[in-house]
Amino acid sequence: MTAPAWPLNVPVLTDGVVTLRAHVRGDVQRMNEMANDPDMVRWTAVATPHPLSASEKFAFEIIPHGWDSGTFMCWAIEFEGRYAGNVDIRGKGALTDIGFALHPDCRGRSLTTAAARLAIDHAFVEAGKEAVVWRSQVGNLASLRVAHALGFRLHGVQPDALLERDRIHDAWTGSLRFGDAPYPRTTWRASTLRTERLTLRPLTYDDVPRIVEAGSDPSTRHFLSNLPSPYGTKEALSYIHDSWWKAAIGRDETWAVADEDDRLVATIGVMGLDDPTGGLGEIGYWTHPDARGQGVMTEAARAVVAHALDPEGLDRRRLSLVAAEGNTASLRIAERLGFTRYGTEHGTCRLADGTITDHHVHELLR
Repeated sequence: MTAPAWPLNVPVLTDGVVTLRAHVRGDVQRMNEMANDPDMVRWTAVATPHPLSASEKFAFEIIPHGWDSGTFMCWAIEFEGRYAGNVDIRGKGALTDIGFALHPDCRGRSLTTAAARLAIDHAFVEAGKEAVVWRSQVGNLASLRVAHALGFRLHGVQPDALLERDRIHDAWTGSLRFGDAPYPRTTWRASTLRTERLTLRPLTYDDVPRIVEAGSDPSTRHFLSNLPSPYGTKEALSYIHDSWWKAAIGRDETWAVADEDDRLVATIGVMGLDDPTGGLGEIGYWTHPDARGQGVMTEAARAVVAHALDPEGLDRRRLSLVAAEGNTASLRIAERLGFTRYGTEHGTCRLADGTITDHHVHELLR
C-alpha cells in the first residue's frame, strides 16, 4: 500500500490554543510578511529580499518534498483561525534539529513554545526521533527564551556554527532527549527593582552606547584590567549577550541601573547563583563616569542586596564582595552596606597599568 503524500501525510496537532497543520494557499501572504520582517532577516537564513514567489515555493515545493522524503517535517502554526508561523523538525535519522518562526503580530504570547512542544512530542513519540538540537545566532533572545521554556539543556556558545546569507556566526546551542521533561531546567534570573531614583532592569541593546563609554573610560579600566582593549560595540554586545545567557542558565543576574530617563548609569550583578550549596552569591558592579559621586551605586547595591538576601528574591544566605586595594569607592560601598572585611588576598589583582596589588574580601550574612 502506497504511503500518502503531502498534505495527507502531515498530522494535525493541537493543544487547544495552537494547531499545527499542512500549509494552504491562504497562508502565503502572511508567510511572506513574516519572511520580510526585520527580525526574521536579522536572525535567520531567510533569503532577502523575499518575493511572494519565494514563499510559494517554500510552502508548496520545499515543504512537501521534506515530508515526502522524510527529511523535513514542517507545519504551519494556526492561532485564532489564521496562519501564525512555522515550526519544523529537520533530519531523517534519530538526531534532528528544530526551527521556528512567528509572524510579528503573533509574538509575545508564548505561541512558539506551545507549537514547538507539539512538534517535539510528535517527533519523539510518533516519528521515532531520539534527540532534538536547537541552535540560534548568539543574541537571539527570543529563541533562547523558547529553548529555555522547552527544557533544552543549554550547552553554551559554539563558534562558527551557522552559515546564514554567506556570513558565519557563533551559535547558542542546546539539546533535548527523548524522555526529558519539556519544561525549564533552570530559573531564568531576570527581575526589575526600583529605588527612589533608579530602575534596575535587564540589559538591552539600547544600553550599548553607554556601555561602550564606560568600558572605554580609563578610570573604569584601571580596576577592571580584564576588559578588552579597545572596547567598542562588539565588546558591549558580547557583555549583554553573556548576561542574557547566564540569566537563562541561572548562573548570574545582571541589572542595568537606569535613571528616570531610562539611561544606563551603572550595572550591578549577583554572580555564582548556581552555587551547589544553594545559598551563596558574589556582588559585582561598575558605574558610568558621569554618574559617579552621586550615591548611585550605593542606592542600587542596597536594593540588590535586599533582593539577594530575601527568601522571596534570590534567597542567598551569604553574599561576598571583592574590592581592590586603592578602590576607595568600592570599599566605601561595602562598608555602607554592612559587609564585613574578613581577609585580604595578597597579590591577586593586576591593575590596568600592570601594577600588582591586593584584593580585600568581604561578606554579608543573612
